[in-house]
Amino acid sequence: MRNIKLTIEYDGKRYLGWQRLGDSEKTIQGKIESVIAQMTGEKIEIIGSGRTDAGTHARGQVANFKTNSEMARNEMLDFFNRYLPSNIVVVKVEEMPERFHARYNVKGKQYSYYVWNDPVPTAFERYHSFYFPQALDMDKMNEACEKLIGKHDFLGFSALKKTKKSTTRTIENILIEREGSMLHFTFIGDGFLHKMVRILMGTILEIGAGKLPVTIIDEVLENKVREAAGETAPAQGLFLDQVYY
Repeated sequence: MRNIKLTIEYDGKRYLGWQRLGDSEKTIQGKIESVIAQMTGEKIEIIGSGRTDAGTHARGQVANFKTNSEMARNEMLDFFNRYLPSNIVVVKVEEMPERFHARYNVKGKQYSYYVWNDPVPTAFERYHSFYFPQALDMDKMNEACEKLIGKHDFLGFSALKKTKKSTTRTIENILIEREGSMLHFTFIGDGFLHKMVRILMGTILEIGAGKLPVTIIDEVLENKVREAAGETAPAQGLFLDQVYY
């Protein structure tokens, strides 16, 4: 059997997230599997690098599936983009060794989060950024980001309850860039827990707005109490940029 790797971008606004949910037509995985069934005549479950929540977007989601189809890769690419909705695009089709696994082989990920920081909202970016009109202290936010970089137990910055699986992750870098009213946050790390980036974002923004002290970062990392951290930032500002193997 062939092992096919897909690199996918999508606008998550109209979807319930990546993971197929029963018979729902409103998931990214479900839409792609439906097209694969048309293309190959096989009922195939694709493996994603990880789930994205309802409303979250992707520029570089990765998935793989195994098939007996002999269709050429360029023909597959054309087929996907002819029959997928226009808000889901397969940007690359690659043939991989049999042992490649889109989830288990992940070494790291990069996410972006966009914040429209202006007293006046935006008509054009409202589905792809979080409108946050309050003034923000960039120095405090950068200080908070510095505290988050490194290897920590991020349970308190996740939507997980206590789990037997490790909740220790390493964040390699968090960058904040401003272009006009748009703030672009970049998170690079070896992995992220459920809703971790969104909870980190909500906490960083509340620190920047003066609603939480910078020391809350140390407290949550030490005590692992989710309720002490900031609100969960909305999904529409979040993009999965890249998956590293």
